[in-house]
Amino acid sequence: DVTEIEEKEAQAKQEEQIMKDQELSNLLHEKRYLKALGLAISLDRPHTVLMVVKAILKETDGRKHLEENIVRLRKDQKEAVLSFLVTWNTNSRNCHEAQAVIETLLKHEAPDELLQYSGIKPAVESLLPYT
Repeated sequence: DVTEIEEKEAQAKQEEQIMKDQELSNLLHEKRYLKALGLAISLDRPHTVLMVVKAILKETDGRKHLEENIVRLRKDQKEAVLSFLVTWNTNSRNCHEAQAVIETLLKHEAPDELLQYSGIKPAVESLLPYT
């Protein structure tokens, strides 16, 4: 009978999820945005990443801070943010944040580097009608 083992695994996953949620909350409270972005991306939570971006933009010199944080992300994290912002850009409430991130990516990534991103072509095709 593997029911008990599966229940323990599910409980362990749930506890780990709660710990990561708490860590994310703490990072946002401490204004450690780069780590918060990284954690939200690793948890595959587009809405949480959006909330972090919004929090950064609310700061004094928000655009500058957003730029500093986005530039420091790894390539795979930037790819994830790019896929998230395609969805954000379709909603008028979130399009300004999406455009701020797009601007940062376009300013700091060479066109050849952007072409290496997985999913860049469909992302650009999806962004064009709304941008």
